[in-house]
Amino acid sequence: MSKLRDMEGAIDAAVEDGQTMYLGGFTHLIPFAAGHEIIRQGYEGLTAARATPDLIYDQLIAAGCVDDVVFSWAGNPGVGSLRAFRRAVEEEVPHAIGLEEYSHFGLVTRLEAGARHLPFLPLRSYVGSDYIEHNDAIRLLENPYDGPLNEIPVVPALNPDVAIVRAQRATEDGSAQLWGILGEIVEAAFAADTVVLSVEEIVDEDVIRSDPNRTFIPDSVVDYVVEEPYGSHPSYAQGYYGRDNEAYLTWDEQSQSHDGTQEWLDEWVYGVENRREYLEKLTPERLLDLEPKTNYATPIDMGEY
Repeated sequence: MSKLRDMEGAIDAAVEDGQTMYLGGFTHLIPFAAGHEIIRQGYEGLTAARATPDLIYDQLIAAGCVDDVVFSWAGNPGVGSLRAFRRAVEEEVPHAIGLEEYSHFGLVTRLEAGARHLPFLPLRSYVGSDYIEHNDAIRLLENPYDGPLNEIPVVPALNPDVAIVRAQRATEDGSAQLWGILGEIVEAAFAADTVVLSVEEIVDEDVIRSDPNRTFIPDSVVDYVVEEPYGSHPSYAQGYYGRDNEAYLTWDEQSQSHDGTQEWLDEWVYGVENRREYLEKLTPERLLDLEPKTNYATPIDMGEY
């Protein structure tokens, strides 16, 4: 059964004020179009969870959508700080936000526990770390087995109310294929109560069946499917377009003041109705500059049985 919606309809159906949301994607396949739609619809009181909150979370914070951030490392990748994030923490502009910080592995382990329907999972990497002193959610449990550790750190499951994840392609019912860096996309999809899947293109089921090993997200965990070309810009989608480094540098300049962030949001988020209008503002020449060179994988024979 088709689960296709446009982005406006999917976000309206999936997101509510006060929810915990997770926008997946590590380096590429970051759901910028979805984040901008959340801003346009004016959601408030969100707990925004994400490994490496980058520009999209800076923009959500600047827009006043976020009350709390659950994260591991925050920055403008390759450029510097997230200025709106810092203003909210240091100056309470546009308002104060709460922080709950983990290592990358710690946050992904929380998602893994949520995806497996477990209350918590242990991880050795926090042994000797001072994360435990600064995050009450990280606990020490007595080791019930013989071994070198008397206690083992554990982190609680993270089950977001809604996860918004991207993939390169999917069927209308949500069987999605990914390649390149998977990050925590799959864990987020399996851990969340509601999943919005945004893809570069919708394909026939025959395409998915021809290469089943790329199908990391099954339709059984997906609630809404959105076909949104360039939905990850200014991050990239492996094989579809490259990272727009100019956009990351521009945000660093524009976000030096709160007024500057509002000017950017007025032009690029509130000032456009949807992603198509956003892309028209970018111009075809800029998008053509992001086209990658082709580098096809060697075909394999799956066999027919």
